[in-house]
Amino acid sequence: MTRARARAGSDMQAKHSTRRPRVRLARAHRLLRPAARGGPALVTGGGRVRLNATAVAILALCDGSRTRAEIVDRVAGSTDPALAADVRAFLEAARRSGWIVER
Repeated sequence: MTRARARAGSDMQAKHSTRRPRVRLARAHRLLRPAARGGPALVTGGGRVRLNATAVAILALCDGSRTRAEIVDRVAGSTDPALAADVRAFLEAARRSGWIVER
């Protein structure tokens, strides 16, 4: 491998490593709005999960255009550290459950 090619590869890695992953709903997952039968829910491969208004608001922001930090800031702002912690915990639980992915 030439030096120029090796340098270009390392530059691409450096740019990629500083990119912050965006959060989106996982494939085959979608939100059902309150007008849907049974109220707001997340439709998953395993069925429906009923959601409260806060969960719907958080998951609606998971459209692939925002990072976790941007979602937390949008929902909780900087004035309520307890709410921000709750939003971070919800996002982590949603990731572990396979509801959201980060790319």
